[in-house]
Amino acid sequence: MRFKTIIAITIIGCAVFSGNAQATYTLDQLKSAARQNNHALAQARRNIAAAGQQRAEAYTKYFPSVSATGLTFNANKGMASMTVNPSEILPSSLLPSLEALLPAEMLASLGNPINISMMKKGTIAGVTLMQPVFAGGQIINGNRLAKVGQEVSELQLALTESEVDLSTEQYYWQLISLRQKAITLQAVDTLLTGIHKDVDIAVRVGVAMRNDLLQVQLRQNELASQRLKLNNGYALVKLLLSQHCGLNDTTFIVEAPDCLVIEPVVYVNPGVALPSLTEYQLLGKQVEAATLNKKMAMGQNLPTVAVGAGYNYHNLLDNNRSFAMVFATVSIPISGWWGGSHAIKRSELQRQNAIDQMAEKSELLTIRMQSAWNDVNEAYQQILIANHSIEQAEENLRLNRDYYNAGITKMSDLLEAQLLYQQALDSRTDAYVAYQINVLKYRQATAQ
Repeated sequence: MRFKTIIAITIIGCAVFSGNAQATYTLDQLKSAARQNNHALAQARRNIAAAGQQRAEAYTKYFPSVSATGLTFNANKGMASMTVNPSEILPSSLLPSLEALLPAEMLASLGNPINISMMKKGTIAGVTLMQPVFAGGQIINGNRLAKVGQEVSELQLALTESEVDLSTEQYYWQLISLRQKAITLQAVDTLLTGIHKDVDIAVRVGVAMRNDLLQVQLRQNELASQRLKLNNGYALVKLLLSQHCGLNDTTFIVEAPDCLVIEPVVYVNPGVALPSLTEYQLLGKQVEAATLNKKMAMGQNLPTVAVGAGYNYHNLLDNNRSFAMVFATVSIPISGWWGGSHAIKRSELQRQNAIDQMAEKSELLTIRMQSAWNDVNEAYQQILIANHSIEQAEENLRLNRDYYNAGITKMSDLLEAQLLYQQALDSRTDAYVAYQINVLKYRQATAQ
């Protein structure tokens, strides 16, 4: 379905909210400023950078790990000690030879035990290199999981950009709406000023009651109250827009085209648009991450194999000793399967939840697309109704003024007609703003 009718709504400049030397921003400029300065987008970009660092960290697991250790000590006594009795060690066949060679005092000392102490102090140092050969797929799946995390961060950034754009447009059109209502208020005030002048003259010449003049003055007081609320609302929305876009200034004004045209909106089949939605792609990444988490849980309960090489040094025996070695390690988590089997089952349940969540939210995304299309159609029809109502309200106001001047209707009827005219103008403004917002929501909902 397409809208073939193009309705132009002219919005003239409004001096009510104008100031001197004010910066002027178009909608596109505000969107650009918001994308550059918005805090939520800045956080999303940092999340992408953090995910990139995590992915780079996971990639390092493919390479060997190198570690160095060193130890020096000085104990209060030797860590290795023993007592040696030479007479027990020497063979009895050697005793005659020793008696001939050694003095009697030395031969007598061979029967006394000797205390030996070693490793009272020393230094140990080494460098080891370990290369994983098989880790149950944990390294590969860990890298895949890190990649998914980075992709999720990028999708989150796209989603945040859409939300920032929507908020920017909402603030923008709120300002346009308040400005247009101020223009309407000014036009109504001019109308009431004319009525007040006519009634004042009529009261003075005695052809109208003073009560009519009081009714006009009360209506003018209501307009003054409405103007105050509009000014306060306009200032508040400008403050919110300034913070949202990082402008650090509230003296700016927003620029609207001289002729605001309702462009046709193209209907998109929800089934065609669904795969392109950022939200749908995020759901797919959740399922992918849950699947990888299950594989990681399985890998934690598989054997791990690694090879390594090392170079070591020590002087524990009061001699400098250094040596190199190569080795292989195999680690089998035998008792780990008791808890590991439950972890695998838990991760499978989480994967099933992710699949179910994707199915459910896909249906909700489809419903959202249809609902957004209905909102666009409704807002479009409201504009048509509002335009028709303005024509009727203008004619009603003209007739009631003529009737009042002819003396065949009351002032309350004339003021009621004026109020209906003002409400019709405000309704058209609200309908146009609602249409613009709903069009953006529909385009975002259908990935246009």
